Formats: sequence, structure tokens, C-alpha cells
Amino acid sequence: MAKQTSFLGLLVFGFLCFICLPVEAALKKYQFDVKLSNVSRLCNAKQMVTVNGGFPGPTIYAREGDRVQINVTNYVQYNLSIHWHGLKQYRNGWADGPAYITQCPIQTGNSYVYDFNVTGQRGTLWWHAHILWLRATVYGAIVIMPQQGTPFPFPQPDREEVLVLGEWWNADVEAVEKQGNALGIPPNMSDAHTINGKPGPLFPCSEKYTFAMEVEKGKTYLLRIINAALNDELFFALANHTFTVVEIDAVYTKPFSTEAILIAPGQTTNVLVRANQVPGRYFVAARAFMDAPISVDNKTATAIFQYKGVPETVLPKLPTLPAQNDSDFALSYNSKLKSLNTPKYPANVPLNVDRHLLFTVGLGINPCPTCLNGTRLTASLNNISFIMPQTALLQSHYFNIKGVYTPDFPDKPPTPFNFTGAPLTANLRTNVGTRISKIAFNSTVEIVVQDTNLLSVESHPFHLHGYNFFVVGTGIGNFDPKKDPAKYNLIDPIERNTVGVPTGGWTAIRFRADNPGVWFFHCHLELHTGWGLKTAFLVEDGPGSDHNVLPPPKDLPTC
Repeated sequence: MAKQTSFLGLLVFGFLCFICLPVEAALKKYQFDVKLSNVSRLCNAKQMVTVNGGFPGPTIYAREGDRVQINVTNYVQYNLSIHWHGLKQYRNGWADGPAYITQCPIQTGNSYVYDFNVTGQRGTLWWHAHILWLRATVYGAIVIMPQQGTPFPFPQPDREEVLVLGEWWNADVEAVEKQGNALGIPPNMSDAHTINGKPGPLFPCSEKYTFAMEVEKGKTYLLRIINAALNDELFFALANHTFTVVEIDAVYTKPFSTEAILIAPGQTTNVLVRANQVPGRYFVAARAFMDAPISVDNKTATAIFQYKGVPETVLPKLPTLPAQNDSDFALSYNSKLKSLNTPKYPANVPLNVDRHLLFTVGLGINPCPTCLNGTRLTASLNNISFIMPQTALLQSHYFNIKGVYTPDFPDKPPTPFNFTGAPLTANLRTNVGTRISKIAFNSTVEIVVQDTNLLSVESHPFHLHGYNFFVVGTGIGNFDPKKDPAKYNLIDPIERNTVGVPTGGWTAIRFRADNPGVWFFHCHLELHTGWGLKTAFLVEDGPGSDHNVLPPPKDLPTC
């Protein structure tokens, strides 16, 4: 009997050990064929660059802990690369994707396998082309589910839906960009905004190009919202319904309710919405936010939130969106974003800072004899307009190739002035060059990004590759290094990968530089990135081989 009891005990112990074992990570493989496809919108048909013929492209699905391999084959005339926006790519910049920063682009007729692990991340991210303006049509969602058996830290939704916001040009987007560059002026703005590639019925020839989501009364839905627009921050709302924000940039937030959200290019937002209204058809709508004297595409994209059983003859109701220049809503909304900061999902904010950086945003005008007005618009950080190299920065760093960049990007602007005072038209002798900032491994960094009134103030969404950061402070006017840090939130600041710097204001972010490699830092308005509003951080290797950049893959593209 004792032997039988002992045997049963071993069986129970063995079963418990089995269920306690971590779930083995899966390998997810995808094939991306980049090719020209015929697409029609707004009574116009054109050929454009797509992935697998879709607009948007396919959604990548994975779980936290999975390994993902995506073979990208380039069948179009443009050399290109794809960025997996928000994935940290620890020690693995080779899979990050920005052309001429971490890799040379994939040439026509060639392939490259992006091979990476999804470590310590779950939520909504996205992918997009990272060269020229190709991301206008080459983009899609990334959905990372929590590890098996790990619930969301909010009520479980009955269903999920991915909503990708974008832009549509009737003309060829690359031709539009080239024309603007040749003339030295901003390219023509888009002809429509889109939701999942469709502008909605407020546009001509768009009845069948409207995204509709069927819902059932009483059920709760998780909307995974992505702003893939090239140049527009967007308000987003659903008529007669309230959102509960639960996640941004694949980081859980303290939940809060709101009638609308603000989402900048590059950002993602997850909201819960309960179908608790009178059954009917309700418009979801997206429209641009712009609180500076700058022209934007102000047309409204719509999709339909349709209750089950309601006939399509019922006219949908439009939501009330904030006014296009509603700065108060923008500031108030962003102030409500807080990290969850629980034992399971802590906010590990650096409390002490090793390196303080002040980056000023500037627009300028340079001489250009062949341009429309004899001048060309430029953009700069700390008075430096970044020039893209012809050899990828990470490759030149790893293989010690000389003459590609200089690691002397200044920690502060060379010429202090009243940054947000009266409008200035001077360039302050803007320099050009491939200058980047070298950061010691594991050091803590604070960057204050300061808008300026050089030509005009404007909101700028900045994205840091390879990292999340904490948004510890923001304000209007000039940053005061003596007074403003006292107002920082160092308890539960929001953690994200793309942050908006308010018009005529500043934003302070902090992160620990524990991911070695070369990481791009740039405005996510494609217009400004092309004008030079960008730089990169060279984070040095740490002690021991497990804190060094991984060796490059054998199929790494060459320039």
C-alpha cells in the first residue's frame, strides 16, 4: 500500500511539474512578396506597391516569446526595407529595418529574412516600409498575444478588430514626393484618409470601399488602432459610444474613458468599446489634428460599426470629433495616459540620469537655384540636418568601416535663443552631415525634445527604434531645466516608442541604454524625416558577449 501511495504521489508530482513547465516558444514564418498591384479608390485606378497584393498588407500574429521569420522578396523597381515598428530587437538591429541605418535596402529581385524574437512584449505594433515614401502603401499590423494562460489586465473582450488608419493619393506617391523635392516645397497632400485601406462613403465611388464591423448588443470589443498615415496626427471617435483606453504602443495603461482619442503617425492605441446603444449603424471617423498654421488633409475617413440585424438602408450617425485645432483636447488626452505600474507590469523609470540631452526641432530654408522659389525647405535637430549615408550605419559600426558617420552629434543646440518666441526665419547656419550620438551601454538617458518657432511651431511625433521610453514630462513654451524637472512624473509615466512633442512646447523622455547597436531617432512625419529631422544613437557594447551586438545574418543585403 505504501508503494502504491508513493507511486500515486510521483504521478501527481510529475503532472504538476508538467503543467508548470513554460510553454515552448513557437516559430512563426511569413512570406512577404513586395509587388505592384492594381488598386482603385476615389474613382481612380492605379498601380502601387503592396505586400502580397493587400492594402493594408497582412497582419503578423505572434505570442510573447515566439520567434518570427519573415522572408521579404522584392519584385518592384524600388530598393526597399521593412521596419517592425516598436519591436525592441534586443542586440539584433539587423532585423530592425530602416534603410541605411541598420541595413542596406533589399534590391530588386532579392530577398532578405527578418529573423527576430518577441521578448517581453505583448500588444499592438505594426510594420512598414522604411525608405522613401513607400510606407504610404506598404504597411500592416502586428498583433502580439500574451503568453498562453496569461489574461489581459482588463476585462476579456468578446472579439477583437484591427483598424489601421492611413492616407490615399490618387497619383503615384513616389512621383508626388519626387515632384515636391524637385521644387523644394512640401509635396501635394493626400486625397483621403483611410480606415483599413478604405476611405468610407463620404468620398466619391466609395460605397463599396467602406470597412464595416458587425457587432452584437451587449458585447465588448477590443479595437487595435494604428496610425499608419504619413503626415497627419488623427482624432478618432465612434458615434454615441465611449472608448476605454487600455494600451498604447504595446504597453498596458491605467484604463480611462474618453469620447475620442488622438493618435500620431507611428502610434498604436487599444480601446475597449461596449455595444450598449440602440441597435443601429454608427460611423467610426478619423480626421486630422493640426494646431499650427499649416495645411493638412482635413477630410474625414469613416467606417461603420453595425449592430447585427440592422439593415444597411439605415443611415449611419457621425460622431462629434474635436475641432481640427483643439490643442486643449490634445494636451488633456495625453495627460491621462499613465503606465499600469503593477508588480506584474512595473514602470521601471530611471530615477537618476547619466546623460542629459536637449534636442531642438527646427525648420529652415536653404538656397536651391533649381527649386521653385530658389530655396528648399529643410529640417534639423540641434541645427543639424541629417544626411543619409550610402552604407548602413550598423554595418559600418560593426565592421569598423571608416568615413560613414561621425559620433559627434551635440548634446544641446549650438546657439541658444528664445525657442518658442516670435517667429524666426533665420537658419542659424544649419549644418548638414551624418552625425550621430554615442551612448555608453546601460547608461540612463534623458532627452528633452524642444519645438521651436523657426519658420513655424508644429507638433512632431518622435520615434526611437530599439527601445521604449518613459514620457516623464511635457509642457508649452521653453523647457526650464531648473523648474520643469520638479514637475516630472517618475511614478507611473506612460511608456511608449513614439511620442508627440506639442506645438510650441517640449517633451522629456527617459530610457536605459541597455540595447547595443545603432538606433534611429526621427520625426515620424515622413515629410520632416525626408527634410533631415533625424539622427541616430550608437549604443556601445556592454561587458561580456551577451551584451554585444549579435553577428549579422549571412543574407544581409549589401549597398
